[in-house]
Amino acid sequence: MQTFAEAFAAAAGLLADGDLRLFAIVLLSLEVSLSATLIAALIGLPLGAFVALARFPGRRTCVVGLNAMMGLPPVVVGLVVYLLLSRAGPLGGFGLLFTPGAMVFAQTILIAPILAALARQVVEDAWAEHGEQLRSLGASLPQSVATLLWDSRFALVTVVLAGFGRASAEVGAVMIVGGNIDGVTRTMTTTIALETSKGDLPLALGLGIVLIATVLAVNAAAAWLKETTARRYG
Repeated sequence: MQTFAEAFAAAAGLLADGDLRLFAIVLLSLEVSLSATLIAALIGLPLGAFVALARFPGRRTCVVGLNAMMGLPPVVVGLVVYLLLSRAGPLGGFGLLFTPGAMVFAQTILIAPILAALARQVVEDAWAEHGEQLRSLGASLPQSVATLLWDSRFALVTVVLAGFGRASAEVGAVMIVGGNIDGVTRTMTTTIALETSKGDLPLALGLGIVLIATVLAVNAAAAWLKETTARRYG
């Protein structure tokens, strides 16, 4: 208990003093996770809406596949991205391996299926409510997708926040493709794992506090948006 108390006090000191190393790691983590979430949203939300509204052979298999991909093992994703970005891989010429770009790539692959699967359910619910009206107006598939994405924007923001929370807590994939290089690709989660193994508990605990605070803030924002949406449309 004394060791924990000392480590917690030292971590609080790092936060209070504005330790540059700590905040550089936090900033990089947020940049990577926010970038991956934005790219995944641009891919996943329209994809989920299309699957919700379109009728095509193999649609049920596609839905099952999206749901299954929500549980992609991060280390497997990291390994696949590593092979793609390595010198012998098809994307090796871009020189992205062991850079923040590689971590964004891996996180995007991890969370895009989550956003797509959740968006599909949201848009299907919206279609059940507004589908008859859209059909009577003669709306095309792209028009229906755009309309229902906009109509469900508050619920979809909650979906995107869930994706960001998943991205910000990722460690396995980003450690494989980023290499956990100090000052270059070291994020909050990878630093916590490394510093704990080295016995540097103050830095690990300080970053843990920031990470928990970030996750709590995201969950609070998601809960607030749900309540706002319920009041507005309930």
